[in-house]
Amino acid sequence: MMGPAHSLSGAAAWLGVGAATAAAGHPMPWPVVVAGALICAGAALAPDLDHKAATISRAFGPVSRWLCEIVDKLSYAAYKSTRKPGDPRRSGGHRTLTHTWLWAVMIGAGTSALAIAGGRWAVLAILFVHMVLAIEGLLWRAARGSSSDILVWLLAATTAWIVAGVLDKPGNGSDWLFTAPGQEYLWLGLPIVLGALVHDIGDALTVSGCPILWPIPLGRKRWYPLGTPKVMRFRAGSWVELKVLMPVFMVLGGVCGAAALNYI
Repeated sequence: MMGPAHSLSGAAAWLGVGAATAAAGHPMPWPVVVAGALICAGAALAPDLDHKAATISRAFGPVSRWLCEIVDKLSYAAYKSTRKPGDPRRSGGHRTLTHTWLWAVMIGAGTSALAIAGGRWAVLAILFVHMVLAIEGLLWRAARGSSSDILVWLLAATTAWIVAGVLDKPGNGSDWLFTAPGQEYLWLGLPIVLGALVHDIGDALTVSGCPILWPIPLGRKRWYPLGTPKVMRFRAGSWVELKVLMPVFMVLGGVCGAAALNYI
C-alpha cells in the first residue's frame, strides 16, 4: 500500500479499538482517542523504514534517509542469516524484518519503556516523530517537497506539545489502562504496535504478500509471504486502493470515532 492508505488504516484501527472499549463499558478519555489515532496513523508508516523511497525515508531529512539505509542492511542481514531453502534469494531488505509481528512488538515495547524511563521529553519526542509521520501520511501530496518539511516539523512539534499538555491533565489519559504510579504513558506503545501490524496486514493484501509470521517457519519457508488468494491481491497504488479501500477506511474511521466518543 501507499502512505495515505497505510495512515488512514492505522487511524481507523485505533478508532475501532476506541469504539470497542466504549462498547465494553470502559471508554477511552477523548484525548487518548485523538492522540492514539494520530500516533497509530504515523506508526502505520514506520515499517517502511527499510525502503529508501518510502514516505518515512524523507520525513526527517538526511537523518531518516541514513536510518533507512541502516535498517535496510540490517533487515537484509536478518533475511540472509535466517532464510530456509524455500525462501527466494533477494538483494535488499524491504518487506522483511520490519514487516513482522516480532518487530511490531519490539518497537511498541521499546516505545513504552522509553516513555517510562525518559519522562516528559521522551514522550514529547515520541509524539513529535509520530505527528510528523501522521501529517506526511494523511496529507501526502500537500506535505511533499523539501520546502514543506520545516512547516511539517513545526506543525508536528506544536501538535505534540499541545497533545502532551492535554494528556497531562488529571483524567485526560496519561495513565489510561496502566494506573499504577510511575506508569504514565505506558500505553503509548499500543498504538505503535497496532499501526505496525495494520501496515503488515495492508501489505499482505498486495501482490507480494507480507512475512508477518517470521520467525515462525511455514513448510520450507521462514519468510512466508502471507496474503489473500492471489486473484484478490492488487498492486500498491492501484484503483482498488485509491477508489475502494481508502474511502472504506474513512467511513469506518468516522463511524468508529463517533462510537469511541459516545456520539452514537
